[in-house]
Parts: sequence; C-alpha cells; structure tokens
Amino acid sequence: MNAPFKTPADPLDAPVWDLSDLYASREDARIGIDLARAQAMVAELNALQGRLVEARGQAPLLGERLDRAVTLYEQASDVLGGVGAYAFLAASTDRNDAAAQGFEATVREKMTAIATPTVWVTLEINQLEEAEIEAGLAAWPAAARWRPWLRRVRAMKPHELSNELETFLAERGPISAQWPRLFDETLAAMKVKAGKDELTLAEALNRLSDPKGARRKAAAEGLNAALAARTQTMALVMNTVAADKALEDKWRGFKRPADARHLSNEVDGESVDAMAEAVAAAYPRLSHRYYALKAKAMGKATLDQWDRNAPIETTAPRGYDWAAGKDLVLESFADLGPEFADRAGGFFDKPWIDGKARTGKQSGAYAHPVTSDRHPYVFLNWMGERRDVLTLAHELGHGVHQTLAAGQGSLLADTPLTLAETASIFAEGLTFDRLLATAPRAEQRGLLAGRIEDGLNTVVRQIAFHRFETRFHDERAAGEVPVERIGALFLEEMGASLGPAITLNPGYEHWWSYVSHFVHSPFYVYAYAFGDLLVAALMETRAKDPAGFTPLYRELLAGGGSKGYVEALAPFGLNPRDPAFWTIGTKRLEGLIDRFEALV
Repeated sequence: MNAPFKTPADPLDAPVWDLSDLYASREDARIGIDLARAQAMVAELNALQGRLVEARGQAPLLGERLDRAVTLYEQASDVLGGVGAYAFLAASTDRNDAAAQGFEATVREKMTAIATPTVWVTLEINQLEEAEIEAGLAAWPAAARWRPWLRRVRAMKPHELSNELETFLAERGPISAQWPRLFDETLAAMKVKAGKDELTLAEALNRLSDPKGARRKAAAEGLNAALAARTQTMALVMNTVAADKALEDKWRGFKRPADARHLSNEVDGESVDAMAEAVAAAYPRLSHRYYALKAKAMGKATLDQWDRNAPIETTAPRGYDWAAGKDLVLESFADLGPEFADRAGGFFDKPWIDGKARTGKQSGAYAHPVTSDRHPYVFLNWMGERRDVLTLAHELGHGVHQTLAAGQGSLLADTPLTLAETASIFAEGLTFDRLLATAPRAEQRGLLAGRIEDGLNTVVRQIAFHRFETRFHDERAAGEVPVERIGALFLEEMGASLGPAITLNPGYEHWWSYVSHFVHSPFYVYAYAFGDLLVAALMETRAKDPAGFTPLYRELLAGGGSKGYVEALAPFGLNPRDPAFWTIGTKRLEGLIDRFEALV
C-alpha cells in the first residue's frame, strides 16, 4: 500500500515521490529475489530454443510454442523492468549520489547478464517464414494477440546479426551506457554562476524566462562559461556515442544514421525528411516572423538569444503554486472526458510524482511507464511558472496514455515515438486552451506569446536540432568532429531556424552540450515535431465534433503500440503519408501568430 500522500507545507513546494511500491530501498531483499525470479523465467524460456523451428509444418504446435515463448519473454521483461525502473528513478533524483549511480549501473549489468541469453527469441522467430507464422497464429488463437509485436520483430529481420554478435552487443550495452552516465553526472554536478547566485542547470535555464533582462543575461553568460568549461568532455561523449552507433549501424546494414530510429518508430525516412523540409520551408512564416514581432513588442530592433523566451509583458507573469497547477491541469483533462481527469488525478492522490526541484536532481521532465503490471511515475522540476503547468500537463498526458495502454501488456503497450508524444502534446494543448480562456484580457497577449514559443520550441527548434544532429553524424563518419566544428554546425542550424531577429551571442556555440537526447537517444528529437504537428491535426478534428472525437481518441491511446501510426490515425480521416498533412500543423501555428500580431 502507498503511504498517505501529504500536501506540501509550502504551497509552491511540489511533492517528492515514494518508490516503495517498487522497492523499499537499495537494500530491499526483494530486488535479489526478483532478479532470481527473472533468471528462472529466462531458463524456462531458453528451454524452448530450437523448438519453434522444430515445429515447422505443425501449425497448432508452432502457435502454442510461439504463445508460450513470447509470454515468458514478456513476463521476464516485466520483472527485470521493475528492478531497472527503480534503479533509474531513484538515481535520477540525485545524480550527485555516487551510491545511487553505482547501484543503477550494477543493476543494469545484472539485468543484461540475465536477459542476454534470450537474444535467440527474435532471431529464431525470424528464421520462420511469414506464412508459417500466420498459420501458427490462425491455428492457435491465443497467440494471435502477439501479431503486432511479431510484425515489429519481422521488420528487424534484414538488420539482425548472428546469435554470437547479438549476444556480444547485448553484453556490451552496460559498458556503452557509461558515456551517457558521464554526460548526466557532468551536468548534474555543474554549477552556473549568475550574478551573485549559484544555480543548477535547471534553475539557470528557468531564469532565461525571468522578467528582468539583466537576470536573463547573467544566467545566459553563466551558462556560456559553465558549458564552455565542459565542452571538450561533452564533445568526446558525443563523438564516442556517434562512432559506437555508426559501427553497429554498419554491421546491421543501415544506410543512414537515422534509419535505425525510423525503424523503431515504424516510420519511413522519406516521411520524416518531408516533415523536416516542410518545417524548414516554413521558418520565415513561423519563427522568423514571430521573433521580429516579439522584438517590436519589446521595443527592440533585434533580440539577444537570452530574450528568446522572455516574457513580453512588463508586469511579472502569474506564478502558480502546486495546488493551482494541479487544479488547472485536472480541469483541462476533464474537458476531454471524466475518465481522463480521474486517471490523471490518481497521480496526485498517490505519491507518483516527483516535482520538487533540488540540487543533484536531473534536469528536465519525463513520465516512466515502469511496466504494464505496475504504474507510471512522473518526474519534473517545478518552479511555479506557466511553462511548468504545461510541463505537468505534458507528462501527465504520458502517464494517462501509459495507464490506458497497460491492458495491452508491456510488449504491446510500448508505443513508437511517433505516437508516444501524442497524448502529452494534446494534454498541453488542452491546458493552454483553458489558460487562455480563463485569463484576463491584459494577460492574453503574454499567454499567446508563450504558447507560440512552446510551439516553436517543439516544432522549429526540434527540427533544427534534428538537422544539426544529422549533419554531425554525417561528418562523424569521416572522423572525430572537433568541438569547434560541432559549435559551428549548431550555430548554423540554430541561426537558420531563429532568423535575423535573434542575435546568437558569443558563447551560444556551446549550448548543444546540454541536450541530453543527442547522447541518450540519437535522432529522438524529430518525434517531438512529428507529435506536435500530428496533434495539431487531431485538435482541428476535435474542434469539428468534440463528442465524437473522445471515444476515438481513447481508443487510439488504449491501443498502445498495437497499431502503426498510419492505421491508428485512419479513424480520424487523417493520412500522415500525404505531404499536405504536415501543413495542418504549421498553418495552425501561423494562425496563432496572426492573433499575436493583431495585439502588437
């Protein structure tokens, strides 16, 4: 049972989660018991090795063995997933705690040692012909539920290696993961000198939205210095991660650095390229135009880069204590339907959210699904700003999505990134609509500006990141990319995306070095733009028939990863393979800029 959840005494003070639903502590005896349990499941699974191919020509037997093998695979994954989630969640709240970081690394190594002997499962499945698998599923109906997962496994067939090489890569995984660990620990230990204040990375980034220009400038210059002192380390990390990835890509037969990500996202590279080109073509109508209008609104010819997210109103923007943020988000979820609000409310009723910003805590925000037989946790750094309200909505959108999809089981609940951001960005949009609808007229221009900037940060900025990342990996193929060249690439892509109204001041060339996705998940970032533009199309659909939209939307989320994005969007009458699909989102953002221009 969870301990009773207490409201923080300080109204701004966000809660700290309780992970005892997973384990009581690092010393909990259940951790060792569960690792042993997973080991036993893997042993039972491995007794089936060779038995799938052996059942060729016997459809009912093949179907039964497929069902048993995949079921055991999922069950073992769930047990290991719970242990791994606990280690990660605990470590992410205190990256300065060497014991927590060491525990996470040790757990990862133990999990790898247990799971690696199962690499034969997908390899043996892919020795079977498509017709043989389909015959087995038809002859043993209980196995048919695994069809979507098997489809993903089959998609990897052209890129699979031998059993020995797959085992080697799996065993090497925890060692390769030490590079992202170095990245995380370097940033967690970093202190940013901003005037008389010493800030964490999260606090310094938050200060870039401060109403006072001098405080924004001091934070930016402090970030310049702090990041500059670490860019050689971060360049080594980036180059090593990219080289490691390129080597595996070469052996697997991927032609372009992003192809492996496209495959896992179940999207073709041409669609991603078309989206990126559509967004880049819209830079002048979106970011260039908006920042010129913002400069005008702030009485300036151009903006320094630290003014990019500055509030445009001279009065201090409204702050939100935790209770107010919670109420606003839950009311927004209720606009979609009571079930959505109820599911989101469960995260507040129980200690499933860690929102309190503190020294050593990892920057950023995430929602961790743990496993489908447990419950998700939400992580963020609450500062009481409007953006924090939207971040809370975003991560709770993920959390609600994860609870809805849990009925699929962990293997099928796992959603490709192209759909994984749908619920989160949609929840953000609902919350903003409520913020704008309830705001006094005097606050509406500032709110509109904030929403446009969020859209630009999600679409334009992430595509600029994607283009930078693509160029970096392309150049890395010819050898190590010097830190100066990395900075130059970053300035070129960010300058092109932001336009002439933004001055990229000296020092900004180091700001690539805190973007964790470049190291943790290469080519992840385009999924944000993909998701935002997809959600814009969904919101336009909802506006035409709100009542009819909700059940279709619930079905989409509850499906998890059981459908590809094209199939999942078909009930809404949307076709993301049509190039015109992407213009729905860019035009929606242009419409917001039109409304903003009328107020400038």
